[in-house]
Parts: sequence; structure tokens; C-alpha cells
Amino acid sequence: MKTSKTYLTKTKNFLKEIDLSKYGPLIAVIVLVVASSFASPYFLRWRNITNVLRQISYTGIIALGMTFVIIAGGIDLSVGSMTAFVGGIVIIMVNHFGGGVLAIFIAIAVAVLMGAAAGAFNGLIITKGKVAPFIVTLGTWGMFRSLTLYISGAGEFRTNSQLFSEIGMGYFLNIPIPVWVLLVFTAFYGILLNRTKFGRYACAIGSNERVAKYSAINVSKIKFITYIITGFNVAITSVLLSSRLNSINPTTAGSGFELDAIAAVIIGGTALSGGTGSVLGTLLGAIILGIVNNMLNLLGVSPYLQGTVRGLVIIGAVLIQRQRS
Repeated sequence: MKTSKTYLTKTKNFLKEIDLSKYGPLIAVIVLVVASSFASPYFLRWRNITNVLRQISYTGIIALGMTFVIIAGGIDLSVGSMTAFVGGIVIIMVNHFGGGVLAIFIAIAVAVLMGAAAGAFNGLIITKGKVAPFIVTLGTWGMFRSLTLYISGAGEFRTNSQLFSEIGMGYFLNIPIPVWVLLVFTAFYGILLNRTKFGRYACAIGSNERVAKYSAINVSKIKFITYIITGFNVAITSVLLSSRLNSINPTTAGSGFELDAIAAVIIGGTALSGGTGSVLGTLLGAIILGIVNNMLNLLGVSPYLQGTVRGLVIIGAVLIQRQRS
């Protein structure tokens, strides 16, 4: 009897010592993988796993940039519409220059410039205009979607370049190319956040902006760069998404990406109030959302209810954060 009580006490103490802010998302992924493998025999099939990873790569790449924005105390609601806008420009460039290798390089370069410029536009109004990030990005959310519809004439952007489609549909070592891009970006941004002054300054601004100013940190510059990073990541996602489909629908492309990206960041352990966060946590947050969506599909749950489940996951993550703080 004493042995069982001692065992339970040690188990409780061990669980208390676990830092949920670091290991919570990883534990959640492990639990979901185990539960999903029992719930459906199709879950652990390699084709299904690669499909899940490919799906999360688009919003996951955006979420990595969003991590810096949220850590610095901001938010960006425009990334979904921005994805459609930049993706439409990519298709136009590929068609205009003939669909060959040179056309693809030009299209990618233009996409990066457009994405960075769109992010800079958000950052400039927020930092120089002193307007709340929520208001600014809500406005540009509508603006980018409207411009996409205007440029396309409310029709679909489409290209017939088979070479371009290899970017989004191709594989390397039996893993989709978008997944490799996501992993490389995760490693790079992990170093940027944890090993550079920029990362430390972003955390300091999110923790206490006034103290950061007194510490001689250029708050406006750091915030401005976080939005450029997000715009750059949106551009990469736009290239991958448009090449996978060889088209962009101006109405639906990128729809909901902003919510999924923010959700991945929050579920990954980044505080919505700013100051702390983890790039690896964001990746795990995106994986958690991907597994949940995949299991709902495999179990035949109505797509009209899937948004409800995602919403409950987000609310649960925020409640856990509040209890920790």
C-alpha cells in the first residue's frame, strides 16, 4: 500500500516538474498520434502522413513569421488575403514570361518583393502611424482581397506550366518539397529568435514596450521587421500554394490562413500578450491542428463542425496559458 502511494506521489511530483510551456505541445502531438493510430487504421500510412505535413506547411510557414509579430506584441489578420494577392501576381508573372525556368525565378523574386512590401506597409502604418495592429491588418485584410478580385476580374488565375507545378507537387527523399521548406524555415527562425539580438529585443518589446524603449531598443524598427518577415513568409507560401494548384482562386485562396496561423502560434505556447514564444512550439502547434483536421476527416465528421473543434482547441490553449501565468 505504501509502495503504491509512494509511486503516485512521485508521479505527481514528476508531472508538476514538467515545464508545460516547453513540452506541452510535444506531449500533445504524441498523445494525438497515438490516439489517431488507434482511431483509424489509415492514419499512420505514409501517404496520409505526407498529406498532413503538406497541408500544414502552407499555414505553418506563415505561422513562423506570425510568431515574431505576436512575441513583439502585435497581430496580423491580413496574411490570408495577402496570400491570395501575392499568389495571383505569381501566376501572372509565370504566364507573362513564358512558364520556363527564368519565368519561375522572376515570379519567385517578384513574390518575395511583393510580400515583403505588403508586410512593410502593415508595419509602417503600425509603427509610424501609431495605429493598433488589429485595426491596420483588418483593413489590409479587406484591401488585399479586394485588389486580388479586381486584378483577376473575379476570375481564377491559372497557368499551364508543368515545370512550375513541380515546386508545390514535387518530392525530395520521398518528402514533399513544401515540408522541407517548412523545416528549413523552422531551423532558421529558431536561431533568429533564440541566438540573436533581434530575437531578444522582440521578446523584450512584447514583455514591456516602455522598459524596452528605456533600454535603448529601437522598438519601431524591431516591430517593422517582424511584419516584413511575415510578409516574406506569406510570399513563400503563395509560391508553394499557387504552384501546387497551378492556379489561385481570388475568393477562397488563403481563406482562414490567418486564423490557422495564429492558432498554431498560440497552441505552440507563444503568449498572445507577447513577450515569450517558441518557433519549435509553433511548428508543433501547426502539426496538432493538422492531425486534428485529418482525424476529423478520417472519422467522417461533418466539415461544418470542424471549425467548432478547432475553435475549442484554441480556447483550450488560451485557458492553459492563463492558468500558467
